[in-house]
Amino acid sequence: MKYNAESGQKLNAHRGRDYPSKIVLDQGFDAMDFIQELSWRGLLSDASDRDAIQKLAPGTAFFIGFDPTAPSLQVGNLLPILVTITLARAGLSPIILFGGATGSIGDPSGKSVERPLLAREIISSNVEVQKEQIRQILGRVNCQATFVDNFDWTKDVSVLDFLRDVGKHFTVNYMIAKDVVKNRLGGEGISYTEFSYMLLQAFDFNHLYQKFNCKLQIGGSDQWGNITAGLELIRRKSQGEAYALSWPLLLNAQGKKFGKSESGALWLSPQLTSPFKFHQFWLNVEDADAVRFLKIFTFLSEAEIQSIAAAQATSPEKRIAQRTLADAVCTLVHGAAATKAAEQSAHVLFGGSLEGISDSALLEIFSDIPSKELSKERLRSAAPADIFVESGALKSKSEVRRLISNGGAYWNNERVSDDASKLPETFLEREVLLLRTGKKTYLLVKITA
Repeated sequence: MKYNAESGQKLNAHRGRDYPSKIVLDQGFDAMDFIQELSWRGLLSDASDRDAIQKLAPGTAFFIGFDPTAPSLQVGNLLPILVTITLARAGLSPIILFGGATGSIGDPSGKSVERPLLAREIISSNVEVQKEQIRQILGRVNCQATFVDNFDWTKDVSVLDFLRDVGKHFTVNYMIAKDVVKNRLGGEGISYTEFSYMLLQAFDFNHLYQKFNCKLQIGGSDQWGNITAGLELIRRKSQGEAYALSWPLLLNAQGKKFGKSESGALWLSPQLTSPFKFHQFWLNVEDADAVRFLKIFTFLSEAEIQSIAAAQATSPEKRIAQRTLADAVCTLVHGAAATKAAEQSAHVLFGGSLEGISDSALLEIFSDIPSKELSKERLRSAAPADIFVESGALKSKSEVRRLISNGGAYWNNERVSDDASKLPETFLEREVLLLRTGKKTYLLVKITA
């Protein structure tokens, strides 16, 4: 993967580089290669017929489905998007399906209890948001796709028609043998509503097979039962042949499901998870995960990743893999400008200049540190010792004076020269003041009128 603009010049993974508006991928590979591409990246779990899938003709349609049960996609949804791009680079034609119909039920896969049912207007809103998120990501790698919503071909199907045309092709024995059903039967049980989800997903595959000659469905390994039900319906109802491909459930080094931060879900929406926090998430992945995630979440070549892994092993303190990973994923999801702003914000954490950093960005960066309100009038007249004590940064004025004399007191990441200094007037034009004692101990002062 080359992070360049239009020139094709390859840029390194160091800080301070330019960020292009487009991500230019190296020349693609043919359909015979994409199975191997997925394999070395750790993105291949099951394939219904590997040889047949490898021989799919260029332009053959495949699809991936997204259930619009949330107001934004999450970081876990990146994996299917990246696999979609990989197959598109191999010459296949992606169809992005949104479950406007199936989302009203909720996929039981991986769930121990039934999901709450959503209103139609919420589902429709979620579809539009998620569609735009995927469109932007695909646009950054110049990937074209067809977008569809299964509500369009499901809403007018009567119960009787569905039972006659779809339900008759499946036995209950076949359905309860699937892991997604079997696991629920051994626990909280499964409602008929969720039990029917498998048939609806099979109905989708058959519809896309008939309308777009869609020959392949891709999805996570937890979806395998639902996906293969579609193969069965196409074989029985359309007398056709279709295929399935899945990737493994992604776990971190601790064996926990990937994609959750300490504060909860990591969203692709900048309103729900800021680009700064998104970038920080990737910067903070463990060394044991960093190189593996480069394979999964970037388009860097195997040789490039091996080079980064070697550099990481030699100088782990530089966190080259994490920096490369954070920049690549943030640029893909949020764009070049957001990545550059996230890096500038990260510099502030290590004493960098606040120039160009907005007050709202500062509040985001330091959302977890203590804060105190002080009036602009008081800050204008107070000596540094007063400001640091009244804000709660330090307990006594003598402690502040010693810190100042030792060069360890900072406001807005500028060193306080002496206790006779006055807060610069430009600092009072902001809504927040950042105080730092030592290398990494911060306190935020909210400036009131």
